[in-house]
Amino acid sequence: MAYTVIIPAAGQGKRMNAGANKQFLNLQAVPLIVRTLQIFENDEACEAMIVVANKDEMIEMKRLFTDYGLRKVTALVPGGQERQESVYAGLLELNQPEGVVLVHDGARPFVRPEEIRRLVAEVGETQGAVLATKVKDTIKKGSREQMVTETLAREELWSVQTPQAFPHKLLKKAHDVAKKKAFAGTDDASLVEHIGGKIRIVPGNEENIKLTTPYDIGIAEVILKKREEDQHENRARF
Repeated sequence: MAYTVIIPAAGQGKRMNAGANKQFLNLQAVPLIVRTLQIFENDEACEAMIVVANKDEMIEMKRLFTDYGLRKVTALVPGGQERQESVYAGLLELNQPEGVVLVHDGARPFVRPEEIRRLVAEVGETQGAVLATKVKDTIKKGSREQMVTETLAREELWSVQTPQAFPHKLLKKAHDVAKKKAFAGTDDASLVEHIGGKIRIVPGNEENIKLTTPYDIGIAEVILKKREEDQHENRARF
């Protein structure tokens, strides 16, 4: 099924302590945002990419799109103060009221094409879908005084990732309502839940990490090395 993807990449990523937007950090000589966009550039089901960037970084972003031949980027729009505002700005660039729209973090460069296909297959008229992995640690709720108030049932808990996929109409309605009511969600799925939409969980992959801190860069390098070794082994077999 064909889709359009909105990529919010306007945040400055202060926890990365890089002195600049983490989207421009290199992973094996390729900028982080480029690695993310290449996933969708190479996916035949992806019809278009809408990138939401910091207004002061538009020229640099455009240069990367040209240098790396990212032809599916159909729009580059300035983002808002919060991620929710940035996604909404991307939605306003979509003219067609039909179809499936994905929202994917610019700092998640490791989602696999087969995971995207499984995700999109679960989208219905009143139902979105999110990639997620089962929580492995015991999770406890705590009070402001840092005292445990409850131990949550781990088998019911999922750690949610992106992409998140929705019918365009449903996601646009959810953002419109959130804007009108000044409702702030933790992700796009929470906005859809807020208006009564259903969300399907699609099991994802632990490699689909979001690069947030300097520690994550080390993990990213390990993932890249592992994937290169896997590709080498596969070529050797054939």
